[in-house]
Amino acid sequence: MTMRRAAAPAVLLLAAMTPRAAAAQGDCFPPKDSHEAKTLAVASVPLAFSPLSAPFRVPHTTFRLGVEGATVPTPDETTRTATICRPGKGPEKTQFLFAIPRPRAELLLPWGMGLEVSWIPPVRLAGVRANLVSVALGYRAGIGKAALGLRAHGTVGLIRAPITCDTDALADPASECFEGTRSDDRYHPNIFGLDASVGVPVAGGRLRPYAGVGYNILHPRFQVNFTNSQGSTDNRKIEVDLARFVTYAGASWVVRPAWEVSAELYLSPSDALSGRMAVRRGFGS
Repeated sequence: MTMRRAAAPAVLLLAAMTPRAAAAQGDCFPPKDSHEAKTLAVASVPLAFSPLSAPFRVPHTTFRLGVEGATVPTPDETTRTATICRPGKGPEKTQFLFAIPRPRAELLLPWGMGLEVSWIPPVRLAGVRANLVSVALGYRAGIGKAALGLRAHGTVGLIRAPITCDTDALADPASECFEGTRSDDRYHPNIFGLDASVGVPVAGGRLRPYAGVGYNILHPRFQVNFTNSQGSTDNRKIEVDLARFVTYAGASWVVRPAWEVSAELYLSPSDALSGRMAVRRGFGS
């Protein structure tokens, strides 16, 4: 009985230490100032669902379809090198595409409300397979000759790509990826935000410059999916919660009554700049 009582504290201590040890060797929760957090924040910049159009009121219900693209900024090599979760591994690969294309559908109502939806289907391109959905709900109001736009937006889904161990890393004897299998890592951006913009039409309303500010909540979730040369699989998860102020400016040009071309610069001051362009076609009822 005495031995059992003496062993009880040791058992409790071991039980308390076990989850911490597992967490230290497995899933990773880097601080907000780490290279891992910075890299994930930069990755969110081209994916954030900005308006990419000047705010304006419509006289009747209007449906618009468009195609757009956002340039993909690349963190420097130092930033792409892990400091917390996989120290000593070397820089991750984040540049697969020069720009991210996506379609957009909009429903604009005459009393100012609007709904925007976008979907990047799961088609593999340059080694990247994305399945992302973006939604925004907004309101547009006229203020004299100017127009004000208010929006709430979100982007969720999955991107799969060989970020941890690409083909080059598999052939590098200095890399832990050497002679393993190319990774198929998973990245969930989870971007939610609010933004406000002001636009003033000029040139008879055909040119509509605009500018805006926003606040984004980022809950990126990344999971490694790699098998090394010894057959051991790494499935650790990396999670961090961030918040960012953003700003953007651009202009929309009404080429024809139903056609609009827009260009925008979207900036997260602490992270990166992304250039964007869109072409839209409107259908009024």
